[in-house]
Amino acid sequence: MPSKNLNKKILVLGSRGMVGSSVVRTLSNTEKFEVISSNRKITNLFSLEETQKLFNDLKPDYIVNAAAKVGGILANNTKRTEFILSNLKINMNIIESLIDHKNTKLINLGSSCIYPLGADVPISESSLMSGTLEPTNSPYAMAKLTAIEMGDAISKEFGHKIYNLMPTNLYGPKDNYHPQNSHVIPALIRRFHEAKIHNKDFVEIWGTGKARREFLFVDDLAKACLFVMNISTEKINKYIDPMCSHLNIGSGEDMTILSLANKIKDVVGYDGEIRFDNRNIDGTPRKLLDISKITQLGWKPEVSLLAGLEITYKAFLKEFNL
Repeated sequence: MPSKNLNKKILVLGSRGMVGSSVVRTLSNTEKFEVISSNRKITNLFSLEETQKLFNDLKPDYIVNAAAKVGGILANNTKRTEFILSNLKINMNIIESLIDHKNTKLINLGSSCIYPLGADVPISESSLMSGTLEPTNSPYAMAKLTAIEMGDAISKEFGHKIYNLMPTNLYGPKDNYHPQNSHVIPALIRRFHEAKIHNKDFVEIWGTGKARREFLFVDDLAKACLFVMNISTEKINKYIDPMCSHLNIGSGEDMTILSLANKIKDVVGYDGEIRFDNRNIDGTPRKLLDISKITQLGWKPEVSLLAGLEITYKAFLKEFNL
C-alpha cells in the first residue's frame, strides 16, 4: 500500500526503457509522488481499450509518456514504416484515452528531430514546422509532431494541460546497444569495448566524424520532468502556452562525432585507431538546442558528458556481466 503522505499519483508509460526507468528511479526518490510503472507487458498501448482501461482504473494526476519505438540513424532510415506506424498508434491511443481525464496532466516526451533540417542553430522552439525535416528520420519525427498537434487539439477543445518536452540526444543506463540499430553513444561504447577485448587495431565509425551533436544524460531529462511537475502554473505560463506547447531540454553544448568518439575511447580504455567510413551518411550537419526557456524557468543539466559516459559504461559492463 502506498504511504499516506503521497499526494500525487504519477503513471510512467514505457517504464522499462532507458528514459522510462530513469523517470521511475528519479520520481520514486520524491515522497510527494506515488509512482506507478507501466510497460508493454502490463499494458499494450497499441490497444485503445487497454490504454483506456489503464487510465480509468488509475486516474493518475500525471502521466509521463516515455513509450516509443526508437533507434539510431540506420534504424530510422531503413525501418521507416515501422517507426511512423508504431509511434502514431501509441500516441493516438494515449491522447484519445486522456480525453475523459481532464484533470490528468500529461508530460509527453518527444525528440529534437521534430525540427527542420535547415533550422538556425541553436534551434529554438519557434523553429517548429518552419521547414523540411531531416530525411533519414522524418517518419519518426512526423509521428512526434503529430503527438504535439493531437495534444494541442484536446488542450484547446477540452482544457487539458499537456507539456511536451523535446530532449536532445539522450544516453545512459539501459540504453540499446544493438550493433546496427542503436544511437551513437551506445553503439560506440559497444564497438570500443569489443575492440578492446579482442585487441583490434582500429574501430570503424560511420560517417565523416565532422557532424556536431548535443548529448544529455538521461537522468537530467528525468529531473526536468520532475521540475515541470513542481513548477507553478503561473510561472510556467510566462514561458510557454498554458494550453499546450513544448520546451527544449538539452545540455547547451555540442561537439563533433570525432570528439565524442575520443572521449568514449578514453572511458573504455581502448588504445587503437579510429577510422571513419564516409560512405555512410552523417545526417544533420549540426544539431544543438536553444534551452534558454527551460533554464530561465530555473532548470539546468547537472551531469557532465564525461561523468555521464563513465556511469553509462559501468552500467553497460554490469548489464552484460562483462
